[in-house]
Amino acid sequence: MTIRTSELDAGFWREVAAELGGKEISRCFACGTCTAGCPVREIDDRYNPRKIIRMVLLGMREQVLSSDFIWLCSTCYTCYDRCPQDVCLTDIMAALKNIAMREGHVHPSFREQARLLMAHGRLYEVEDFDNKKREKMGLPPVRKEIPEVREICRDPVLEEVTTG
Repeated sequence: MTIRTSELDAGFWREVAAELGGKEISRCFACGTCTAGCPVREIDDRYNPRKIIRMVLLGMREQVLSSDFIWLCSTCYTCYDRCPQDVCLTDIMAALKNIAMREGHVHPSFREQARLLMAHGRLYEVEDFDNKKREKMGLPPVRKEIPEVREICRDPVLEEVTTG
């Protein structure tokens, strides 16, 4: 991947630092301890906390915010427990996600969750089969739709997220 210096945003790390949870980004000296202990990194090579921090510090704003890898953090806090500088990477990742969301970079999983909430009032669709199983167990049926949740979710931002 070739990056032009004209595409870099030298103030990006300051923007992340100003975001709730992002203030510690300047304390990271990229020792790699966070990457070595990360359980997500073991499963998916795209998630590399050390590389993400470096990209932020270099000003690779668009590459970071539009990527899928910022959404992979499992918030296990292993990186924080092992960091010699007490940098809470999970908070920095949350700050990056917040900036990405504000700029319209919404992960497809969140789009789908918003769509399901708008459609059914819950994150899964209840079928007749589900209610028949509940009835056999002596449980009351579950409503197929919850219009109250749909009404609460009537928000221009949420509707924009669902439509993409």
